[in-house]
Amino acid sequence: MERTLLIIKPDGVQKHLIGEILSRVEGAGLTIKSMRMLQLDRRTAGRFYAVHRGKPFYQSLIEYMTSGPVVVTALEGLSGVNRLRSLIGATDPSQAEEGTIRRLYGDSIERNTVHGSDSAENGLVETAFFFGTAELDITTENAQDESYVNR
Repeated sequence: MERTLLIIKPDGVQKHLIGEILSRVEGAGLTIKSMRMLQLDRRTAGRFYAVHRGKPFYQSLIEYMTSGPVVVTALEGLSGVNRLRSLIGATDPSQAEEGTIRRLYGDSIERNTVHGSDSAENGLVETAFFFGTAELDITTENAQDESYVNR
């Protein structure tokens, strides 16, 4: 089982694609472990995308990712990273395979609707960036147990 992060970016939220994207994710056999909608501030977006600091597109990426709400989702599944990457497609929507999320809904390399972890290692790092251990350890049985929910 691999954990991976999916972010539905501001353009995906603005286009009302949250349900469609999550349905595709679950249809691909990935389990939603935790999820929340939030508005990234510049500091948080800068920390998350620190690997791109100094690159020509960094400032516009930060501006874009803070321009509206996003949905961050921790996913889990067998070969979770590869499954998600196959589902979302190449970073450039014009280069993504037909039927992938980015090909269907992305407008450009930057406004490509979703972010997905690019490795199992980054999947763990990125999910931990947004979610605490308790949020990620919720199981279906625990979520239905009233005593667990009311802790």
